Amino acid sequence: MLGKTANEAARARIDVAYNRLATKNMLERAKTSGSLGTASGTAERRILAVDYGRKRIGLALSDELGVTAQPLLTLVRTNYRNDLRRLREICREHSVGRIIVGHPLHMTGAAGEMAAEAERFSIRLRKNLGLPVELVDERLTTWAAEQIAAETKPSRNKKQPLDAVAAAVLLRDYLERTTARADSPAGAQV
Repeated sequence: MLGKTANEAARARIDVAYNRLATKNMLERAKTSGSLGTASGTAERRILAVDYGRKRIGLALSDELGVTAQPLLTLVRTNYRNDLRRLREICREHSVGRIIVGHPLHMTGAAGEMAAEAERFSIRLRKNLGLPVELVDERLTTWAAEQIAAETKPSRNKKQPLDAVAAAVLLRDYLERTTARADSPAGAQV
């Protein structure tokens, strides 16, 4: 921990706890489905998960194999133009090939005002970044992020945003669903 701030140390503990359980099973599924790399042997591009909010945007990133999800950072929103510029830089820096945006549906499945905002934001991302963007149901991701944070550091500062951890939960669930779909006969829905 030499030279790390308290926030970096806390984030490292969350990252480790978050991925510990999912990594082994996902790696096994990836090995058996043959999804560990391409026929040409080149590395896959990463997936960026976006937990969209009016004040902050939580970001998480997959590894190149699409096996694990790591919280990346939380962007404080300024304006659409600047937000898109920063996201473009992050996508370039991390070789992102696909973006998923959390779709905040109500527990009933109905779309509300924030769901409509997330839809508009995802359209803007697709147009401005030129990458495939997919809306993904994000119900209970914030709750799951709070549970992860509580398990890893019970005395955590309650004001510290969990947006990046919520984005990582969203991405982890997405990776598990897409891996399960690939493993099922004829790619059937799971």
